[in-house]
Amino acid sequence: MKLSKQFFSILLIIATAGLLAACLKPAPPKNPVNAAPELADAIAQLSDSQENNDSEFKDLLGDVLITAGIPHELSQKLEAAATENPAFLLELLASLEGDPYLRMLVDKQHSLPSGYKPDDLVELKGGSYQIRNGGLMLRRAAAEALEEMAAAAKADGVTLIASSSYRSYDYQVEVYGRVVKDMGQAAADRESARPGHSQHQTGLVVDFGSIDDSFAETAAGRWIEVNGSRFGWSISFPDGYEDVTGYRWESWHYRYVGRDLAAFIATWFEGVQQYALQFIYEWEKAHIDL
Repeated sequence: MKLSKQFFSILLIIATAGLLAACLKPAPPKNPVNAAPELADAIAQLSDSQENNDSEFKDLLGDVLITAGIPHELSQKLEAAATENPAFLLELLASLEGDPYLRMLVDKQHSLPSGYKPDDLVELKGGSYQIRNGGLMLRRAAAEALEEMAAAAKADGVTLIASSSYRSYDYQVEVYGRVVKDMGQAAADRESARPGHSQHQTGLVVDFGSIDDSFAETAAGRWIEVNGSRFGWSISFPDGYEDVTGYRWESWHYRYVGRDLAAFIATWFEGVQQYALQFIYEWEKAHIDL
């Protein structure tokens, strides 16, 4: 089902008007004037239309949340936010603008287009951050955001170290094959993405520091955890969500999703990138236009 931009514009206007009305609560006139029958009919029709639209939207939203695999408690919060708080839809709209690869779902079930390689990769040169290995590349927007974040960290006395970034499909073949050989298939699938399914191939990911669990306890790890979303970075595989992401905790793996989407993830999805991207994927798949 496809809902028009006009529908959502009306929905936002109604929601905003409702909030204003609740705040202002004007007193009824002492001498009410009977409205003309035509006006009364128009108001009744508008009210019926609003109720129908609200019901249709809630049903559609519920279907999207179920299909996206959002847990029940979080789904309830999101349903309330989407129907009662205009900020949710406005922030979702902002997250849907611009480069679709920032919000693209890349996981064990969803792969990048065959042969995908970003056309705006730039080599990382360092600056406010350090580079552990030569030849690291990121998409330009991510590289600029990395420098901005690193400068802020440096001002706080923290040095960020970029240890891994863009990986081509062919390179991921090598990485995955090596991990499988060392650890076996089952263990490897908790640690490494199959070729075509790696977020690194987007050119939007940086592995920081030591690339092991100890990173979480470093000054850099603690700083990024608190501040990363302000600069558009989101942790992809948080602690305690292996059953959701398919990968064990990786405190060092951050994906650049842009400031709007990073804020959307942090505000409405409890900081869990996978939930937000699954929701957006199903939202767009349902052809719901804002």
